[in-house]
Amino acid sequence: MKKWLLLAVIAGLIVTFFALDLGRFLTLESLKASQSQFAAWYEARPGLVLGGYFLIYVAVTALSLPGAAIMTLAGGALFGLTVGLVLVSFASSLGATLAFLVSRWLLRDWVQARFGERLAAINAGVKKEGAFYLFTLRLVPVFPFFIINLLMGLTPIKTFTFYWVSQVGMLAGTLVYVNAGTQLARIDSLAGILSPGLIGSFVLLGLFPLLAKKLLALIQARRVYAPWQKPRRFDRNLVVIGAGAGGLVSAYIAAAVKAKVTLIEGHKMGGDCLNYGCVPSKALIKSARFLGQLRRAGALGVAEARGQADFRRILDRVHQVVGQVAPHDSVERYTGLGVEVIQGQARITSPWTVEVTTPQGRDILTTRSIVIATGAAPVVPAIPGIETVRHVTSDTVWSLAEMPQRLVVLGGGPIGCELAQAFAGIGCQVTLVARSGLLGKEDPDTIALVEAGLAADGVTVLKGMDTVRCELVAGEQWLVLSRAGTEQPLAFDVLLCATGRKARVTGFGLEALGIPVTRGGTVEVNEYLQTRYPNIYACGDVAGPYQFTHTAAHQAWYAAVNALFGGVAGNFSRFKADYRVIPRVTFTSPEVARVGLSETEARERGVAFEVTRYGLDDLDRALADGAAHGFVKVLTPPGKDTILGATIVGDHAGEMLAEFTLAMKHGLGLGKILGTIHPYPTWSEAAKYAAGEWKRAHAPKRALAWMERFHAWRLHGTP
Repeated sequence: MKKWLLLAVIAGLIVTFFALDLGRFLTLESLKASQSQFAAWYEARPGLVLGGYFLIYVAVTALSLPGAAIMTLAGGALFGLTVGLVLVSFASSLGATLAFLVSRWLLRDWVQARFGERLAAINAGVKKEGAFYLFTLRLVPVFPFFIINLLMGLTPIKTFTFYWVSQVGMLAGTLVYVNAGTQLARIDSLAGILSPGLIGSFVLLGLFPLLAKKLLALIQARRVYAPWQKPRRFDRNLVVIGAGAGGLVSAYIAAAVKAKVTLIEGHKMGGDCLNYGCVPSKALIKSARFLGQLRRAGALGVAEARGQADFRRILDRVHQVVGQVAPHDSVERYTGLGVEVIQGQARITSPWTVEVTTPQGRDILTTRSIVIATGAAPVVPAIPGIETVRHVTSDTVWSLAEMPQRLVVLGGGPIGCELAQAFAGIGCQVTLVARSGLLGKEDPDTIALVEAGLAADGVTVLKGMDTVRCELVAGEQWLVLSRAGTEQPLAFDVLLCATGRKARVTGFGLEALGIPVTRGGTVEVNEYLQTRYPNIYACGDVAGPYQFTHTAAHQAWYAAVNALFGGVAGNFSRFKADYRVIPRVTFTSPEVARVGLSETEARERGVAFEVTRYGLDDLDRALADGAAHGFVKVLTPPGKDTILGATIVGDHAGEMLAEFTLAMKHGLGLGKILGTIHPYPTWSEAAKYAAGEWKRAHAPKRALAWMERFHAWRLHGTP
């Protein structure tokens, strides 16, 4: 009853405020009109006016009524800077605390009981860092003043903490507003509007959020660096940990701008992409596709075309290709570019020091900034008994000495689909097991063509299967699957685990520095790719959100430039990582290439779109190559040619995607693509024909009708 009574009183006061239109007194016009009258009252009865103003301010903030900003300006206009600042500071903090207490008393128990599990992480964060979170919101208010009061009341933060942090955090902003109010009080003519004092006050008012952000960055930096002793001087400008795509590009950029940079790699130069991922898998796919072409040679009028896979020679070629690409990422090349390369194990021992362990011993490097680019590793699923059977990952599959006759691939993502089809193409009996569907981020029409391609190459796809256990029975290896409670054993020679990759975040000293990781297991970074420590950055797979080599290289530019020129508080320029246009390719047959939104993603996000589709069975070059299957699909806003996303399924899809990626990056619509000359006959013409489909669908029908009449009229003898 007490809660309901309090709620009724508050509701009554708010209704009265709006019913009587009391808000008209809390406007800038009303303030100026009443300024002389208030000045007279203040001179006659200063104590009464001060007390009345204080109580009204407290009431406005406690009831979360509009007008707090005007009341703050009024404090400066009526009482001057010093008195106004003291009054507003205490009144605003007291009113905010009352609103906080009302929210806590009326709503916190109900909200916590109903949403406790979802709020667990927030509650834990507030208990640990609540004062700093509140200070941040007070200094640079992301949300309106009254919303902060009400929401903080639902959290475990202590009342006294809320009060004193609000008092301190709002002081700087209060000072700016009260000072602006003192200038408003001096306007007695049109000339006063252009007075330097008033202009300066409002310039300060506009600059305050930027200055506050800088101040907050400095405070936060001092706070996180407090436990550490900063070296008086540094040996290096940048230390990069990890020589994969992200690390190599970071080091390259640093060397290019003549910074002193050290690159540390604990295993192989080039990282996973060169040694275990992109390069070896594409070499294997090439062999598999060539054998597939031989099997289908009759369709091209070629008789007696034969080929037989030699697994050992195929893998020899895979390793040869890796060796041919390796010099691009080698120690020699990067040393020649001006990068100091150390092959050893790195561990960050402070925000400015990295310990390196090599066969020769240990060394401590001091550096102004650090980039973490340690990549990711394949996940081996926790299947009971998996340790008793022969299993490999996308990293270790290249060490197979002989071709497995029966290969089971776990995982229906891009890696699983690519490797399953490639091994089937060289003669393995392959079964692909997926917990749900294939290529979950793609549209159903895309997935259907990929499934058809897998089936055509002999891959058996089992969807909707749960893995129960692995067994070794009388020398035979079994994977026991389950669907709807019914177990299905599946025999195999090798089990290939392609169930995802996990960021490498352990063993590098991150735990000792308290650098947090996300729920997805990646290093937590902000939009500038900074970690908890502003001079320590992360990029590539270890930072997410994408696990693409080209995205790692893209992020590396931002990480390196921000690390070298951004400074702790953004002393020069900082750049936010741009993820608006991220292309991706799955190298199955047919290939799947996409940039921007798919239909599925657009619907999930509530984005309005139109679909323009062009079938590759109509493309002259596809017909000539005997590969007339697949499509180009483009999403655009209704009635506009702006590209929201493009999906290509078919041969050479990855190569054709670049034109759409370029168009999206630079804001070029389908009309520009249509107006660009494409050589004939090429696969790239598919982009032009897709643009033509959009143009036909949006042809100006009324104008064309008039054109038809015009030409008909000209047929009747008009010169």
